[in-house]
Amino acid sequence: MIALFLAAAMAQATAPKSPVSIKAGAARPASQPEDSREARYQRCVNLAESDPAAARAEALRWAAADGHWFAQQCAGLAYAQERNWPAAAGAFEAAGKAAELGHDKRAANYWAQAGNAWLAAGDAAKARAALDTALIAGTLTGLALGETQLDHARALVAAGETEAARRDIDMALTNAAADPLAWLLSATLARRDGDIPRAKKDIAEALKRSPDDASVQLEAGNIAALARDEAGAKAAWAEAARLAPNTSVAAHALAALGQFDAEGASATAPVAKPTAPIGR
Repeated sequence: MIALFLAAAMAQATAPKSPVSIKAGAARPASQPEDSREARYQRCVNLAESDPAAARAEALRWAAADGHWFAQQCAGLAYAQERNWPAAAGAFEAAGKAAELGHDKRAANYWAQAGNAWLAAGDAAKARAALDTALIAGTLTGLALGETQLDHARALVAAGETEAARRDIDMALTNAAADPLAWLLSATLARRDGDIPRAKKDIAEALKRSPDDASVQLEAGNIAALARDEAGAKAAWAEAARLAPNTSVAAHALAALGQFDAEGASATAPVAKPTAPIGR
């Protein structure tokens, strides 16, 4: 009997998807009027990509003058590039508060970025609070709304509220259907809930969008294993190890494959450590 290797069942719930997107953060809602500070903001954003420390210094100087939420968000992006997630979250929250006071519709975007950064920092409770604020604003639409719903689901999973997380993920699949992470998390949650047909359907969608992502292949192996598809599980785990050598994902995949060489393998292997999620 094939042994199911539950590698990182819902580890993606709290791990960072990727550093907060600088390009996405620079976007201005179509209904928002042009602001004379936006040229300086764009220079600061570009600097955050190439020299985060210099961008932070620029943001600090600007915040002391009239930078408001522009300066705070730039600081958050710089911290995110350095993977200083608590500092990034704090800066994004400051941007959100400043934008709210200025009645700027970008406030919800900043709160959403704060929530993503808190997830990356491993603080799901603070992430949930920030994401609640972003969603309650009612100004997010399209992909931005879907990504925020997905992050909110990740925070809910971390709190053990899987039924509510399923509702958020299903909404995210409507608003952010192009994001393979949405399908990956949906498949993982379905597998964990024992809904194998849903898990197989959703992991197929994730594979369609991101076949070269090791985390997707790892989960595909988990689902195949639960469906007693030994050949499919072996193939997916081997591909995960090939795509991401010398990473935790590869380690989990190789450990899963190793069960086939272990005499008298148990029906269920131990839960593995978290794997890195796919990026946005």
